[in-house]
Amino acid sequence: MQALDDLSQNVHLLLERYTALQEENSALRTEIERQRQELIRTHSELADIQQKNRRLATANAMSSAENSEEALKRINALIAQVDRAIAALRR
Repeated sequence: MQALDDLSQNVHLLLERYTALQEENSALRTEIERQRQELIRTHSELADIQQKNRRLATANAMSSAENSEEALKRINALIAQVDRAIAALRR
């Protein structure tokens, strides 16, 4: 009879642990999704900041008379990017 009681106790303990692990797993999945969303938001903010930085660099290069050659290079690079984007859209 003792063996049956031990087995019953072990099954009960196993079920409790299983339930606890399911709850922990659910909480971890929720945390992973929250962090994934945060990462997406952070990447978007980084892309916006990088774009603003490029714009500021271009504006600074254009505003300086001594950097007119650099400004022309930047403008040509921007035009080339736009041309490549248009070509990609036409495919």
